[in-house]
Amino acid sequence: MKYRIVAKVLALLSVIISISMLWPLWWSWIDGSSDFLPFVKSIGIGLGISVLLFLPGHRTPVVNLGIREAFAVVTFSWILASVIGGLPYLFNGTVSSFTDAFFEAMSGFTTTGASILTDIESNPRGILFWRDLTHWLGGMGIIVLSLAILPFLGVGGMQLYKAEVPGPVPEKLTPRVQQTALLLWGVYVLLSCLEVIALFLGGMTFYECLTHTFGTMATGGFSPLNGSIGQYNNVYFDWVITIFMFLAGANFALHYFMLRGKFSTWWKDEEFRFYTWVVVFAVVTVTISLVTCGLYTDLADALRYSAFQVVSIVTTTGYVTADYELWPFYTQFLLLGLMFVGGCAGSTGGGMKNLRIMILSRHVKAELKRLLHPKSMIQIRMGGNPVNRDIIGSVTAFFILYIAIFAVGALIMAGLGLDVLSAVASVAATLGNIGPGLGMVGPVDNYSLIPTAGKWVLCLFMLLGRLEIYTVVMLLLPGTWES
Repeated sequence: MKYRIVAKVLALLSVIISISMLWPLWWSWIDGSSDFLPFVKSIGIGLGISVLLFLPGHRTPVVNLGIREAFAVVTFSWILASVIGGLPYLFNGTVSSFTDAFFEAMSGFTTTGASILTDIESNPRGILFWRDLTHWLGGMGIIVLSLAILPFLGVGGMQLYKAEVPGPVPEKLTPRVQQTALLLWGVYVLLSCLEVIALFLGGMTFYECLTHTFGTMATGGFSPLNGSIGQYNNVYFDWVITIFMFLAGANFALHYFMLRGKFSTWWKDEEFRFYTWVVVFAVVTVTISLVTCGLYTDLADALRYSAFQVVSIVTTTGYVTADYELWPFYTQFLLLGLMFVGGCAGSTGGGMKNLRIMILSRHVKAELKRLLHPKSMIQIRMGGNPVNRDIIGSVTAFFILYIAIFAVGALIMAGLGLDVLSAVASVAATLGNIGPGLGMVGPVDNYSLIPTAGKWVLCLFMLLGRLEIYTVVMLLLPGTWES
């Protein structure tokens, strides 16, 4: 392990996080609010940490960045970002402990949206803006942003890119990883601008347009309002955000090709079709269930609320416009299942990803066929192309790890005093980077009552979910740290 290289890259990443606080600092300065000085202190400490990390390896080139260093950089960059990003909450008195500050920051950067704040609107705008900005920075990825603006990382950048970008096969739009990172962030910014405009035209304030867009495009779910999007009770806002959540849950490479005029790209992609049909099936069946039980007499209202909640959960955004714990058990069970599915590979969504679900289901189907026809040669295909057996093995191992971590996590949370439903839902919601779950962490509740030990456990699950397990687990292997 080349520790000096790791420290040098972490130093540069901490500079990016620290400088990003200038934006919420500006809101604090405009409002003359109490969070101005806490942001100044946080920026100073963040830059100080950068200097301390940079000095040992300032003469060490980053060109020798290997796979082990990439895993370390990516994992520790998210932890470091959460440490620095949690400082404004602590200094401002938004939270009373470092645990809560770290939890809120980790939830923000990993786009989980699980909050410990009980009265969100009592906080100044700078703090709330930073809270949503952490979503936006983490949505497309801190490392991807760094690759886009730090050209010298390009030599070892592909290792970083593979370690952070979600999906079994990270997709490159161009041969150069830096250009790919720039294009992805370009699409991300463009879609964000379009949503801000759409919400502003509907009458939302510019500040709330920005914060809700950050939460939507990053599939995060933090809102500056206590009642989330449901507080507006606005049909237009609900449908605009539903559409952009759906887009954020799709592969951003498809959006790039669409913008280049390849309009059939979406529907030609097998994963996008699968993702669309999953959403359509869930929305239709939930709508029927809501109308049948008499919870909504107006079909338009039932469709609106079901579509919002379904898309919010499957894309792991976590915004809410209704308390789905009051809905029929079928809908609650379906939403819990969607937490595991998640968005598409290459999206800002969490979960297992639709592509992995597809590969795994076709692998099972192929194995069943082999039992009937032992001598037959059965090839698993995606998009007409054969799927490499290494990818199938990786997907299978990922699924086993995901379920095993979920089961162990639920057992740990139950051991810490949570009821069975809350234990299961809290792990599913954090490992899938969703936010709201069921029980004591339901859509109208938060994570403030989780024991301190439980919050640290859930922080680990947020990190595991965002970096898709392998990147973090690799650091637990002794061979990773050998020189």
